[in-house]
Amino acid sequence: MPLPRLWFTWRFEDLEHIPSQGSAIVAATHISYLDPFSTALAIIRRGRRPRFLAKDDLFRIPLVGTALRGAGQISVSRGTGERRPLEDAERALARGEIVAIYPEGTVTQRPDHLPKEGKTGAVRLALATGVPIVPLASWGSQAVWQKSGPGSLRFGRPIWVQAGPPIDLRGRAGDAGDPEAIQSMTAELMAVLTSMAGQLRDRYPQRWTVG
Repeated sequence: MPLPRLWFTWRFEDLEHIPSQGSAIVAATHISYLDPFSTALAIIRRGRRPRFLAKDDLFRIPLVGTALRGAGQISVSRGTGERRPLEDAERALARGEIVAIYPEGTVTQRPDHLPKEGKTGAVRLALATGVPIVPLASWGSQAVWQKSGPGSLRFGRPIWVQAGPPIDLRGRAGDAGDPEAIQSMTAELMAVLTSMAGQLRDRYPQRWTVG
């Protein structure tokens, strides 16, 4: 997809936190339907190929579903609680791959575009595998494409993406069977992502905040 890469002005920060080799779970904020592109671009810049957990609706779209399956992306049936997607992700991590997850499950609908409450999949995956979680926040794309449809497509709009230090949960593996502990760890992850997104928002060029 060369058009978004050329149309927007991309800024990537602290990508060294995404390992250039070995497995990692990238947990990203979800402020726009452009996010899969920005997340993938950040991971690709580290010389890696992302494996996304993507909602199964996308796999039923002609051509899109074929492309997703061909790229080895992982289908998730939201709301079913099925174990298969996490098992597929565990196998990918065992092969040393990078798995990308949006803990919110969908684009945030908060008016301030900061993350809403997260689901527990990223934490459960980290506890099951011992693989660290790399938080990834972005800002700027919320004006481009929301659930209501395309928004501002001004040429050169800055889109900023920042990675944070890995979150290592290996010391808390004993809490893998404790739902309250998992919820607490998920809240901690979302607090990190919210803080990162808020800092990006506060530094973002004011002239691009409207229109």
